[in-house]
Amino acid sequence: MLPNQVHAQTPTPARDSSAVAVKAASAAAVSPVVGVWKGPLPIPGGSLPIQLEVGQVGPNKLVSTLDLPAKRLNRIPISLTFRGDTLVFYAPKADSRFVCLLSADGQELVGQWTQPGLRVPVTLRRNVPAGAVVSGPTVVVKATTYHTEPVTLASQPGSVKLAGTLSIPDGAGPFPAVVLLSDMGAQDRDTRQGSYHLFADMASFLARQGIAVLRLDDRGVGESTGSVPLTTTADLVRDAQAALTYLRLRPSLDPARTGFIGHGEGGNVALLAAAQPLPPAFVATLAASGLVGLELLANQAEPITSPADTARVGTARRAAWAEVLRKAEQLRNSGSNAAQVETYVAQQRLKIKSAERKELEAMLKFRRSMFEIIRQTPNDDQAQAIVVNMLHQRYPSMDPGAARARAVQLTTPWYRYYLKFDPQPGLADVQCPVLLLNGTSDAEVNAAANLAALEKGLRANKRVTVRRLPAINHWFQTPASEQIAATDGTVDPVVYPVMLDVVRDWVLQQAGK
Repeated sequence: MLPNQVHAQTPTPARDSSAVAVKAASAAAVSPVVGVWKGPLPIPGGSLPIQLEVGQVGPNKLVSTLDLPAKRLNRIPISLTFRGDTLVFYAPKADSRFVCLLSADGQELVGQWTQPGLRVPVTLRRNVPAGAVVSGPTVVVKATTYHTEPVTLASQPGSVKLAGTLSIPDGAGPFPAVVLLSDMGAQDRDTRQGSYHLFADMASFLARQGIAVLRLDDRGVGESTGSVPLTTTADLVRDAQAALTYLRLRPSLDPARTGFIGHGEGGNVALLAAAQPLPPAFVATLAASGLVGLELLANQAEPITSPADTARVGTARRAAWAEVLRKAEQLRNSGSNAAQVETYVAQQRLKIKSAERKELEAMLKFRRSMFEIIRQTPNDDQAQAIVVNMLHQRYPSMDPGAARARAVQLTTPWYRYYLKFDPQPGLADVQCPVLLLNGTSDAEVNAAANLAALEKGLRANKRVTVRRLPAINHWFQTPASEQIAATDGTVDPVVYPVMLDVVRDWVLQQAGK
């Protein structure tokens, strides 16, 4: 490290490392770089607006974020390093660096922006004075540091151990708090999907905004005891209630401002818990279901039977389209005019789409039939034998072991419970504030159908907020087209920043009441 390079707050395992707090060059009460800085980023063919926000969270402690509105990237945590009079902002996720100087009048950051394939001069002008940074029309957001603690609690009956992590903002409190409730399947406390960690990212973001967050390993996952296939949605409701009680007993947290944020099935678990005695202060759902369990599962894609099956489907589609193009070329060569060729291609495209639609309808009918048989056949051995036979008829090349494993999975207590699950009956008893948030490109939980059903069930509750996020999938990932690619051209999945902002603002609004 250079002698005049100062980093504030040496990171510890319990600290947030995604938004690096740094020491200012002087011990002044408010650093001269605190504020919002905006300007154009020159790119080939035009420019993109960018914004840097620098906040001060304590004596000589700064945090900073980067916004690229045109790319719908908001509040990307970035590091800020001082090298004498030079400021260096660095965003690891975007692999971007801004090296600059503060102008003599303190109103501009003048320097050079670099990222893979781009090196340009940039000038950002102070947009909001220091100390006057406000986010949203009604919510004042104060960035802070936070620490984490390991948590172990018991869920009854059976004294099942649930292990997880509690992220708590630094300070005296009492703070509002949330329990994150995961989607169906075996999820750890971070809800890891490859390199994508939805709950870990949510916990980091919310804790920096003054909201404590508890996230837990599911039963039978990580450090939690119990069994995933033996766990039902009713068990998950008891787990959620145990987690809520734990937070309400923490002295630094406000029991009157403690609620749930549930993803997928976790959203339904949160709503079920909210219909019980001692409900949460609020519930935010991310892609919760409004349909009965059998219908929701039937409308989801059947798990891939094998890579070979996937390859065959893709090959068949490409071959069909190649044949259309070949015949179109034959028509051109035989003297057909452009309009005739275009008409032919359009007709064939409609035929292919019609065939795909019929295939989807056949799949839906097959899955409904299979699930209905399971629901009406209580004996596992009998149900599994029927399911194996149905799978072999539908997928002749399916491995017998895979068919058997699928049949066993479909007759576990969780599946049997969920196939009969209807989210509607308990919704009328939910009286706390509710946020319903869904992505319009969710292939697992159709936003239109499920939001309509949830809104209908919650119609007696006058404190329901509904938001649809265009082009966002079930995991609330920022579309790849709106991200900056890495040097090798790849794009890692990143949580959609607009979703984070919506959830944060809504929770703080409830906490402020």
